[in-house]
Amino acid sequence: MWQFLKNLFYKETNEVAPEDTMKKFLIVGLGNIGAEYQNTRHNIGFTVLDHFAKQENLSFETQKLGDIVYYKFKGRTFIMLKPSTYMNLSGKAVTYWMQKENVPLENVLVITDDLNLPFGALRLKTKGSDGGH
Repeated sequence: MWQFLKNLFYKETNEVAPEDTMKKFLIVGLGNIGAEYQNTRHNIGFTVLDHFAKQENLSFETQKLGDIVYYKFKGRTFIMLKPSTYMNLSGKAVTYWMQKENVPLENVLVITDDLNLPFGALRLKTKGSDGGH
């Protein structure tokens, strides 16, 4: 997580990394597809990205393995992904978009729920497992 935040906030916009990979970020909102999951805690990743897109007047487009929107800010490109797979298969979509857009792992942020935390609590960590998903 520290590397993600460092890349996001501390890199000068005039620095050039190989193929500008340090200027690309993939933000993944996890959730499950289907009306029965809409507005549930399990879909918080989708909800966060939808809220941000609405605030910035952005529209997601359905593409391979998910809904995507690109957002440019201060010389950086943020690729926001809502996978169209069930949560336990979302790694396929994340891997595809990381490779397609040449986004390094340290520039990936995944937003998901964690039933082990009280509702509304936030935890940032650099690495983790699938948490049973």
